[in-house]
Amino acid sequence: MCAVLSQGCEVCEPAPVLYVSGEESVYQIGNRASRMQIDPEGVLLYSSTDLDDILDNICNCRPKPRAVVVDSIQTVNLKGVSGGFGSITQVKECATGFLHVAKQTDIPIFLVGHVNKSGDIAGPRTLEHVVDVVLYLEGDRLLSHRILRTVKNRFGSTDEIGVLEMGQDGLQPIRNPSELYISERNIDQDVLAGLALTVIIDGSRPFLVEIQGLCCMSRSSGESIVRRFNGVQDKRAEIIIAVLGKQAGLKLHVSSIFLNVVGGVRLEESAADLAIAASICSSVFEIPIPFDMAFIGEIGLGGELRTV
Repeated sequence: MCAVLSQGCEVCEPAPVLYVSGEESVYQIGNRASRMQIDPEGVLLYSSTDLDDILDNICNCRPKPRAVVVDSIQTVNLKGVSGGFGSITQVKECATGFLHVAKQTDIPIFLVGHVNKSGDIAGPRTLEHVVDVVLYLEGDRLLSHRILRTVKNRFGSTDEIGVLEMGQDGLQPIRNPSELYISERNIDQDVLAGLALTVIIDGSRPFLVEIQGLCCMSRSSGESIVRRFNGVQDKRAEIIIAVLGKQAGLKLHVSSIFLNVVGGVRLEESAADLAIAASICSSVFEIPIPFDMAFIGEIGLGGELRTV
């Protein structure tokens, strides 16, 4: 990001960007830049964890940097303030110090923050109120793609998202994100049952998502019934299964049902109800669904379809 910011564009000339690291030394950062084949020209590297020292270097840096990146806010410490690195008091006071300097010098400052197990920024929620823009880089640790999502933006809309893929050269934009959420086509695709496509809206972008369903009827009365849902809300899936059993007459109460959403997507929209039902029915009747067909619709308790 620092290298891209320093290169400039059609409306601005190239200018240096100051990268402040509290976790890595300058030597470690240089090695990482070499491995990722990043041109370090225009990027000023500085390693420190003392807030006063960092702010002094930002104000006295010549030429004036176009932007400052601090990695990370949890590693910065302000002397005279109680609490250790990453504590609530330290994070709040350090973020306030960066805010004052950003306003005084008119230099944008990017604060990189850790997240906790629930996915929220570690530290006080007031940190999000201090800054102008909050960006979340989301993604499963076992998958290569990441989603850059805007949570707060005082300068514009929060509807836009960026879909990126981690490679040897770092994060790269994905031109067709729907390819991530659809399994690879193969010669047996036309005879595979239980696959259904739906369309979801994330931000302002539509995505094609593939839902995989598998139904296995129990062979004996004593065999246990298993229900496993990956990427689908458990309660929503149970409702759809109950509707199919009551309104469509499917004997799903004696079947183990497995649902999976390709690409690690978590379905939150009711518009995917019809695709979930289609994948289950396709698996039950062993009838493949044409790949050029997508299902969009909400299913009511009476079995009726509702527009979304």
